[in-house]
Amino acid sequence: MPILDINPVNPLVDGRQSLRAMEIRRGVVRHFSQTGMALIAELPLASGRRADLIGMDRKGRFTIVEIKSSVEDFRSDNKWPDYHGFCDAFYFATLPDVPADIFPQNQGFIIADNYGAEIIRSGEITALAGATRKALTLRFARAAAARLERVLQHHDVNGLVMPDGISSISGD
Repeated sequence: MPILDINPVNPLVDGRQSLRAMEIRRGVVRHFSQTGMALIAELPLASGRRADLIGMDRKGRFTIVEIKSSVEDFRSDNKWPDYHGFCDAFYFATLPDVPADIFPQNQGFIIADNYGAEIIRSGEITALAGATRKALTLRFARAAAARLERVLQHHDVNGLVMPDGISSISGD
């Protein structure tokens, strides 16, 4: 056991989200993962905003999902239009007990819970500019690689075992 624990916190939990938001996130991730989409939570964008969830499909198209866990959460946030410049598709996602009629009718809409999600309405699909797509793809890949390494180091430090085929750079 190390004298100093350099990574005492679970790298998969950052503490910014409520339990309700985490339930939505889990359901949306489960839904989109079944379609082959790779997702990253809380990805900082070039604008300085942070996408709640961003996914890249097999064709390199990006979807941003803005999680809203309550009416108050939706009403207190007016930054969501800024995300449109960083995705091909945009959705709001919420729990079944949040009234659907508060969300703009021209935006994608998902109902989710801890176990899955259902797309209720698809929003407008707008293709990203080539330079924006390339920059976002690099940001997405670098963030994913850095997060994977943090998870692997956390497992190494804590003596945990990862599934076959996944190991840290040290090869342990």
